[in-house]
Amino acid sequence: MTTCHVIGAGLAGLAAALRLAESGRRVALYEQAPQAGGRCRSFYDATLDRMIDNGSHMALSGNHALVDYARRSGTGDALTALRPAAFPFLDQRDGALWTLRPGGLWLFDDARRVPGSRPWQYLAALRAVVAGPDHTMDQALPPGGPLHERLWRPLAVSALNGPTARVSARLFGAVMRETLLRGEAACRPLVTPRGLTAAFVDPALRRLAALGADVRLGARVDALRFSDEHSGAARVVGLSVGGAAVDLPPGESVILAAPAWVAERLVPGLTVPPPGPAIVNVHYRLDESARLPGGLPFLGLIGGQAEWLFAREDVVAVTVSDADVLADQPAEAIAALLWRDVAAALRLDGPIRPYRVVKERRATPDQAPDSVLRRPPTRTRWGNLTLAGDWTDTGLPASLEAAVRSGDRAAKLILSAR
Repeated sequence: MTTCHVIGAGLAGLAAALRLAESGRRVALYEQAPQAGGRCRSFYDATLDRMIDNGSHMALSGNHALVDYARRSGTGDALTALRPAAFPFLDQRDGALWTLRPGGLWLFDDARRVPGSRPWQYLAALRAVVAGPDHTMDQALPPGGPLHERLWRPLAVSALNGPTARVSARLFGAVMRETLLRGEAACRPLVTPRGLTAAFVDPALRRLAALGADVRLGARVDALRFSDEHSGAARVVGLSVGGAAVDLPPGESVILAAPAWVAERLVPGLTVPPPGPAIVNVHYRLDESARLPGGLPFLGLIGGQAEWLFAREDVVAVTVSDADVLADQPAEAIAALLWRDVAAALRLDGPIRPYRVVKERRATPDQAPDSVLRRPPTRTRWGNLTLAGDWTDTGLPASLEAAVRSGDRAAKLILSAR
């Protein structure tokens, strides 16, 4: 039986490996880090004495590829959907607290919309759905009015990790098309009460082991060897794994699910989007279980430095996207600055609580229109090499859903070629 070699055990690589192994293919999965998951993982923090996620992710029930991946992995209750869909927000400038509750005739209910908005104003989202490839968010949904500051901008910055003046309206439109415009059933928040690794990584590794996949952690792929394109069909003929040569006989294939900058180094002539801005997360351990305004385990913040709060027992995590300026500051300054928003939102007194700052300098690819055009397709000019990752041309913002969808697509190409 021939082997498919999957390089990278982030969500894209895990999804591809799982799809192949379920189809009866022999799989070798290589990951240079000592753990799988990539940017979707949990780790133990000694300062907080808690397991925390390297970053907070908002996934929705409309992320059908992610939900299907979790189901096939056997995630179980490590991933749960909150019903009915609800999204609480707090404007720290005036203390206004509201909850967006999509579904049914919600646009005609003042209590379920953004304060001060009118039903017809939400139809503007359709301009992003039909936006051209060169349109930015501000061109499709110009600033001004209650919806831009209290809904469109917060959603766009968090989904696309960039300012609305730069990020792609078309990608934002894809989010709207697959979630808000499909109704309440597609908008239910997915929460991971035991963390990202428990929901998306460990179950997949157990399933792969049960299917006989060869998972090699701490195995760095240094290089790919390619055939002479003038001698026949172009293909990958070998890998270098930690300096050791691995030959690929005819019939074997490679899925490259590494980060964009690694793929660019390994594949000659590959065009990839540049890195996007940093994302900063700060985790604070409170004196007791966190209770966020709005009654849900997450809260959108308007008018401050912090953008989203996520609560898990006595730890509250703050997420700030498009955060290059913030990431340049020392950890203690970042923690003190964001603590003001946390303390105000939760009405906490006293000194700053124990914290851990996590800076993701290359959290996502840049998602401006010109950068999106640099995303490569899944198929390459080498017949046995496909690409996977949230930086490839999925039609979606870089996200857990995009990663899984890219892995599925790469695996299906390999299987169809067989």
